[in-house]
Amino acid sequence: MKVLITGSEGQLGTELCSVLKEGTSEIGPIPAIFQKVEIEPVDLARLDITDWAAVDDFGKTHSGDLILNCAAMTDVDACETKQETAMKANAIGARNMAQLARKWAAKIIHVSTDYVFDGRRETPYTEWDIPSPATVYGQSKLLGERYVRETWSRSFIVRTAWLYGYKGNNFVKTILGLAKDRDSIRVVDDQRGNPTHVSDLAHHMLKIAATEDYGLYHCTGSGVCSWYEFAKEIVALAGLSCEVVPCRTEEFPRPAPRPAWSAMDHLMLRCTVGDETRPWQEGLKAYFSKKGAEE
Repeated sequence: MKVLITGSEGQLGTELCSVLKEGTSEIGPIPAIFQKVEIEPVDLARLDITDWAAVDDFGKTHSGDLILNCAAMTDVDACETKQETAMKANAIGARNMAQLARKWAAKIIHVSTDYVFDGRRETPYTEWDIPSPATVYGQSKLLGERYVRETWSRSFIVRTAWLYGYKGNNFVKTILGLAKDRDSIRVVDDQRGNPTHVSDLAHHMLKIAATEDYGLYHCTGSGVCSWYEFAKEIVALAGLSCEVVPCRTEEFPRPAPRPAWSAMDHLMLRCTVGDETRPWQEGLKAYFSKKGAEE
């Protein structure tokens, strides 16, 4: 089994490399099909997925059975002003990787986002809900989904949200940095979603990849909270004395609107490989336990 991982230096790509090498995630063992896996990690410096000529050349000198496309432009605000860059990274890049998968006759898992929805509801989104992105980021990611699905039949789309891991920047690290230097911080309490530990996502991506159950999946941590509630739990687990104060979204205007509701239901997981995602509080505790051991 040969696996190509794009965006291999990001928090998800790094975790996938680690889980594949170790044969297990924090949840448990991964499918036996990956026991003798050969990993091909690539990031932008090695392969620009937005350049089809470069991707095509790469495909002529390499081969693979599975592509895990984790590469993306995820700076939501920057996407608003850098629309061409967002289009290339999130849509054209996705299409190129699906074309490479077709050329290799390989499976592909493309990672997408909760931002394909506008967030104007109060019940979890299922895979059959109709997307309506309110940002350039969401629009570019939705187009990427469509390109992958239309380009190659052996494709999986996995949407996730509020992702945090051990490498790179994320909300957990941001809150820890602020809480260590301040007596109090203000965090919005009117945006709700699913905090997702990177190991939970990696585990389920590999479970899905071992099947022929192609299609669209939602995969996040279990349970819903606000950014304020998430931040409070982070500060508490870190043992910091910083006070977390709730506030409203309008107090922190941003170029790209944030969805008030982005929680997603795992209907497809339950109908296929099973849903082993941990409650978000449990995932966060595990994050601090491993982070502390590493330090």
